[in-house]
Amino acid sequence: MKSAPAGSGAPATVAYDDAVRRYAPLLGLEVHIELGTASKMFCSCPTSFGADPNTQVCPVCLALPGSLPVVNGTAVESAIRLGLALNCSIASWCRFARKNYFYPDMPKNYQISQYDEPLCSDGHLDVTVDTPDGPREFRIPIERVHMEEDTGKSLHVGGATGRIHGADHSNVDYNRAGIPLLEIVTRPIEGAGELAPLVARAYVAELRALARSLGISDVRMEEGSLRCDVNVSLSPVGSDEWGTRSETKNVNSLRSVERAVRSEIERQAGVLDAGGRVVQETRHFKEDTGTSVSGRSKEEAQDYRYFPDPDLVPVAPSAEWVEELRAALPEPPSVRRARIKAEWSLTDEELRDLINADAVDLVEATVAAGAAPADARKWWLNELSRRATESGVELAGLPISPEQVARVCALVSAGDLTNKLARQVIEGVLDGEGEPDAVVEARGLKVVSDDSALGGIVDQVIADNPDVAEKIRNGKTAAAGKLVGDVMKATRGQADAGRARELILERLGAA
Repeated sequence: MKSAPAGSGAPATVAYDDAVRRYAPLLGLEVHIELGTASKMFCSCPTSFGADPNTQVCPVCLALPGSLPVVNGTAVESAIRLGLALNCSIASWCRFARKNYFYPDMPKNYQISQYDEPLCSDGHLDVTVDTPDGPREFRIPIERVHMEEDTGKSLHVGGATGRIHGADHSNVDYNRAGIPLLEIVTRPIEGAGELAPLVARAYVAELRALARSLGISDVRMEEGSLRCDVNVSLSPVGSDEWGTRSETKNVNSLRSVERAVRSEIERQAGVLDAGGRVVQETRHFKEDTGTSVSGRSKEEAQDYRYFPDPDLVPVAPSAEWVEELRAALPEPPSVRRARIKAEWSLTDEELRDLINADAVDLVEATVAAGAAPADARKWWLNELSRRATESGVELAGLPISPEQVARVCALVSAGDLTNKLARQVIEGVLDGEGEPDAVVEARGLKVVSDDSALGGIVDQVIADNPDVAEKIRNGKTAAAGKLVGDVMKATRGQADAGRARELILERLGAA
């Protein structure tokens, strides 16, 4: 067992392998996806991320007296499309409800959501987890996909943690209040065993890929447009009864989803081993330690006093419309990955590298713009991934497009750029100097390959290195590498190295 922090009074945690050997974990995942609509769920306020606090609000999303909500039709369409992609049944009639609770970032003191009449229900999503024995597939049962509105955001000022405890005061930004949300709730996920953390991560990753392929959200976890609540309970192996669950709120990265499941299994096993009782509560995940801390006791549905919202008409999508949306669904991410793997002749490891780098979309778009798959992968996974890491942004957040990367690939393939020069071109594009061709022109980066330009430089290099030239004349052509290097140095790396070597050997009678 692992010891608990000194003076904490908490039971010691149990080593993970020991915990899953004696206890069976049961998972439940609640994922919130912020939709990428132009306006909010029930009003016309904009939804752009990063605006100044409280500049994207109106009487409706501030819940001022007399204001009335109107449903965003695009949000309903997005919900149906996700539900269909998750193999759900689509309700022919459903209503919005009021979920009543008080919190400062909830301007109405209730949230418009759906309760017993969700738009989408009874679906599933298949995910694959890599194991030492090979890939293993899990079917994640989906209980419901329902629509609701997001809350505002509390900003706790002062203190060391950014949380309300220890803060000097709190501000509230209501820009996010009313942004359309889809909540995807799984049924209990049984049988994952020691793979539970990996199954949770794989599910959220696949759900994110699905939402992105549908174009309904940018699903940027670091910006909060995808958030996951992780429910975990333990019961002794072989028991027919489920344990008491905890809910770790607002986990905001794939790595943290995995860590939250693992740490909660270790914590609950420690509580049970000590003869204690797991409390049904919400918990807050701490990124710095990979553990969670207690939040508050977990409410049951009746505590929210749900009732139908009297200000909103029911949603009743026609069967014809639903079938139109089904027919227009894009290729599922899993099918797409299999196709790309075959078309690009990728190994499992190469495909996994693409997925882990979140580069599949970028590489595919670069290939569509004319680059060879191997070239597109090379630039996105190496040079551009390095620059994204240095800048602290996602790969897709770099200020360079797949079309621009494809143009760089074309210039290299045509012999107009070396890889070294291409890196400088990419640097120029990232620095806002324009399109690749404009950067080449402005920086004078084009490869020098014509004989008239190279001939004089080659002659000078030969004259400067008589000993090396003599070796080459005597048949030691490997020595030409020294002269080629001098040519490259003299041209600041812009010479065509292959043509320079040919000219050197011709001049010295060794061709």
